[in-house]
Amino acid sequence: MSAAAVDRPTRPAVRTVLGDIAPADLGVCDAHDHLFLRSPQLAGQELADAAAAAAELAAFRAAGGASVIQWTPYGMGRCAAELPRLARDSGVRIVAATGLHQAVHYAPEVLERVRADLAGVFVAELTEGIGGTGVRAGMIKVAGGFHGLDRHARYTMAAAAEAQHATGAAIGVHLELGTGAPDVLDLLCGELGVAPDRVILGHLNRAPDLVAHRTAAEAGAYLAFDGPSRAHHATDWRLPEALAALADAGFGDRILLGGDTTTAGARSVNGGPGMPYLLRRHRARLELALGKDLVTRFLTQNPARAFAAHWGRDGHASG
Repeated sequence: MSAAAVDRPTRPAVRTVLGDIAPADLGVCDAHDHLFLRSPQLAGQELADAAAAAAELAAFRAAGGASVIQWTPYGMGRCAAELPRLARDSGVRIVAATGLHQAVHYAPEVLERVRADLAGVFVAELTEGIGGTGVRAGMIKVAGGFHGLDRHARYTMAAAAEAQHATGAAIGVHLELGTGAPDVLDLLCGELGVAPDRVILGHLNRAPDLVAHRTAAEAGAYLAFDGPSRAHHATDWRLPEALAALADAGFGDRILLGGDTTTAGARSVNGGPGMPYLLRRHRARLELALGKDLVTRFLTQNPARAFAAHWGRDGHASG
């Protein structure tokens, strides 16, 4: 389909599964999580239970949460038709994603279905709806590799860049173990011309490289620190230091926080940290180290800017 952008309104909005909202209405935001997720790499741990998703949203809401960005992309069990009901019942704003993950998360026939016009698929899901549901995606999710980009990643990012230019939607990038940000930025923002502030780099907490963090922030990208810690990931125990370094260097407006619940066992309703952990435990710990005002900015103003676009009446956007 044609991705030509047309007339745009002047006010940005965040595209939720219940429609477009003013960025300020996003409220306290989990900037990277999953209500539904299916992958051959996570067999037996699928997030496929709508009742469990509802319970997780209720717990998140009770902890003070107002919105969740679901980064689950095309072909990974997004359950888009369920999302409007879950948003209405919970009172939590939900943003859905289009995009494509690493090839290992798909059967070959799934990738073959979209290979001919991947950018067109992304644009259609952002502007018309996901799989005939009428539920429009509000961001694009893609993925890099470990310290580099394979052919699949480059192809997917090229399609994401084309869709971004047509719609203005933000591109969220899974960084494998937190690595590869320079290659991603060179491709998306260098070769493909995506504005750096339309790129959100995920999982930077998994590689506590303060130089890499600052370099990405200086380039103008948003930096997502998402997911509770396993000690060998150096996630929670190095996070205050990493965020303080960025804030002290003037990049407090680039930081996003998320939970990234990817397995059924990790849900709070099954005894794991789940979505509420971000606000129930993680926020308080960061406030002790960084101050309440700064952490509040990470959870509210920053995602409001990162996920907003100038959506038009035709479903396209710019900026």
